[in-house]
Amino acid sequence: MHHEWGNAHTDHTSSTTRPGPSGLAATEADRRHHLEHETPNGWLLSGNSMTKTLAAGRPIHLMHTTVALDAIRASGHLYASTGCLVAALYCALLTPEPAGLRPHNLGTYLLETKKHTRTLVFEITPDAPVPPKGIDYLRLGAIHLRTYLTHRSFLTEPEDAQLRRAVLGRIRTAAPFLDTLLANAAGKPTPEAEFIDRLAATVPAFPFLGYLYFEVLSEYLMLNSTTPETKAYAQLGEMNNRLYKRLAFSAVQGMDQLFDLSRFNPDHERLLHLIGQIEAGMTPWVARFTRQRLSHLFATVALAPGEDAASFTFRHGDFDSLAATAPHLLGQLLFREMRIIDRYPQLYLALEQAKALEAWAYWNTEGIPTPFNGTIPKGEIGINTAYPRADGKVWVSETCERGLLHPVERLDVTFLPRLTELSMTAMRRDETGKAAGHLRQSASP
Repeated sequence: MHHEWGNAHTDHTSSTTRPGPSGLAATEADRRHHLEHETPNGWLLSGNSMTKTLAAGRPIHLMHTTVALDAIRASGHLYASTGCLVAALYCALLTPEPAGLRPHNLGTYLLETKKHTRTLVFEITPDAPVPPKGIDYLRLGAIHLRTYLTHRSFLTEPEDAQLRRAVLGRIRTAAPFLDTLLANAAGKPTPEAEFIDRLAATVPAFPFLGYLYFEVLSEYLMLNSTTPETKAYAQLGEMNNRLYKRLAFSAVQGMDQLFDLSRFNPDHERLLHLIGQIEAGMTPWVARFTRQRLSHLFATVALAPGEDAASFTFRHGDFDSLAATAPHLLGQLLFREMRIIDRYPQLYLALEQAKALEAWAYWNTEGIPTPFNGTIPKGEIGINTAYPRADGKVWVSETCERGLLHPVERLDVTFLPRLTELSMTAMRRDETGKAAGHLRQSASP
């Protein structure tokens, strides 16, 4: 269990690599070297302000926007939430300056776009320097699968049967392109435009690819941008979060209302247009980067270590065989399919709290009071509400005309090792009842 959680974390400051499938044209070390040393902003992977703050062992200042200040005051409690940080209170980094606390550009974006919220400031004093290991939600598949198998008895027989049928249906529908991804990862490239168009066409039947597609493009934008805005953030040790925000909201109508990456699927022509609107100089290489990076990433987050990506096929697998050969991918599909069953709101805490307990145990053992999103260290950082060895202080804050935060009211609150209600999380449902992060539709052949 501890090993699985370790594999789901990435340390961008280390050369250590995870075990993965064989037959790949590039190793994980090759891909990391390219990202870090062959892109303009690759040095930020290990040299960013967030990583340096964690490693310093000094008090860590964070901000959190909330619509529930009255409830927090009344209860005196703060809970963790699910989402990309699994079981942490979602925050952005603050940097102390003589005139106030300066938000990371992710925090500045939140302040600009969440006008209806109040902002809390946290001071977390760790007991030691914090390991710079970030949780990567794209690598949680094996944990999702194990959680399903352990808690399968919570489902009715018809629910369980439908869940398995839906997952296998999606795999069978997408199998031709999934095999194409593996072929590309093994060094047999598909023409760029054809690859992007097939990727876009497959996402509706296989929503997990929308997450991979978006994260790869976010990586491309943040690591390769050379605009004055990006350079200014880089001088502060920050990746430019506004780039992928612009991409998401331009690519998908209504994304600002329900951030649902299962709907992210621009085709080749649309992709070039979107990137050109953001930064024209990055258009010529985006399709090639996406083909190479996404294919490699898919192979490493889908297949069990030791499986041969060059010969593996998704065309004929049953549930049990895929649980052994592609447990990471099967788990991701189960996790997302589970979220759209009618009883998920009732099952939510039973399923997600089980993962939260494991995540907290891993972070506590590893000395991590402030876990961060490790897909790429873009500045998304959280508070481990179960950590026993860090001192935490909380204030309500105000923002001055310079955009700096100033604590104005100390709150008497306690961090609790419990997940907040589903309606308050990134896995919420919209006004129609549709779950964020998934399209409800048939995937049968």
